[in-house]
Amino acid sequence: MEQPDVQALREIFIRQGIMLCFNGPFSASLIEEMGRALRTHMEGWSAEQGAVADVFSVYIEIAQNIRKYAVRTALAGADEQATVVVSRTEEGRYAVSAGNVVRDDDGLALQARIQTLARMDKTELKAEYKRQMRLPMPPDAASGAGLGLIDMARKACVPLDCSLKPMNGQRSFFNLRVVI
Repeated sequence: MEQPDVQALREIFIRQGIMLCFNGPFSASLIEEMGRALRTHMEGWSAEQGAVADVFSVYIEIAQNIRKYAVRTALAGADEQATVVVSRTEEGRYAVSAGNVVRDDDGLALQARIQTLARMDKTELKAEYKRQMRLPMPPDAASGAGLGLIDMARKACVPLDCSLKPMNGQRSFFNLRVVI
């Protein structure tokens, strides 16, 4: 295995405004520790408290969803690994990007849901959140019934962006970007 060029990675991180990057399997304790590190790092940059809270909330939601999905679907080994990147955009916004392996049908359903939310304005997102809150949660539903995704769309300053890249006919790599 080739030795990684850490200096080249560092230069890419600086050029792309990357504040935090993780690649590997998530555990509850790791999610918590990285969340604390992210919050401390942003506060050190004197970020607005509202932005810190929103970025932290989106990071936690994404990381927990990835972990729960891996456990629920029993995707094992390398497939339970995920990549999460928190960066600063050229406009001074924060972007939380994440990707993980998903079953094709799950990825297509998630992509369709995100595209639907991306077409909604803030008023429609608020109404969708309230509507979803009033619905009974099916017994086989994952916790939250999609409220976290709607909440991320509400916090975002631009529509959620996602992509799905086929891997082997049964699984795809799902990417999500939330700009706050």
